[in-house]
Amino acid sequence: MKDLMGMMKKAQEFQQRAQEMQAEAAAHTVEGTAGAGMVTVTMTAKGDLQGLKIDPSLFKPDDAEIVEDLIVAAHADARRKGEEFMQQKMSEMTAGLPIPPGMKFPF
Repeated sequence: MKDLMGMMKKAQEFQQRAQEMQAEAAAHTVEGTAGAGMVTVTMTAKGDLQGLKIDPSLFKPDDAEIVEDLIVAAHADARRKGEEFMQQKMSEMTAGLPIPPGMKFPF
């Protein structure tokens, strides 16, 4: 019975740390760039878009498709950085817990 109580306590601690990590991810911003810095996307580590900067030289009518592609690329770069941040935080949080390799969490 002692083991069950210990497991329950660990689960509660894990849940609290997961909530703290979610709050930290919502507050942590990352930047993604494309086109040698001509397009920059700022977003939270959770993936919420916060801002977009486009170099004025890209605003030519014939270049609209290029600008659209650069926005998508910058967003993908920022999202990748946010995911790396989340993975790092999850690794720190789960250090020492007996979690099977490859197990992913829904957050």
